[in-house]
Amino acid sequence: MSDARVFATPAGVTLGPLTDIADGRARNYVLQLRAGRFHGLVVRRGDAVVGYVDRCPHMGLPLAQTLDAYLTPDGSAITCSWHAALFAIDDGKCLGGPCPGQSLTPWPVDVRDGAIVTA
Repeated sequence: MSDARVFATPAGVTLGPLTDIADGRARNYVLQLRAGRFHGLVVRRGDAVVGYVDRCPHMGLPLAQTLDAYLTPDGSAITCSWHAALFAIDDGKCLGGPCPGQSLTPWPVDVRDGAIVTA
């Protein structure tokens, strides 16, 4: 196994129950794969989820300095705690900050039988 950072995961990996994430909140997931370690985040919106690679397009850093602190206080956007960049939850597009025209990298995830699964 490698310590390299990878930016995609295979489909069909069960991350855990949907109930691990409170509605309107986000959670970090780290997967150790043969090719290296993957860091992602999942935002829950009711019975649906949206996933992104945990990497700010501005500087390549993880988005949260504090575990699972990915959202603005009102939960309306994803934020980078390093440089205050804001991203839309639905499509990952930069809403403000030092990342105009950039977006978060999508991480395909879905909910199947009450569990969050990579797609």
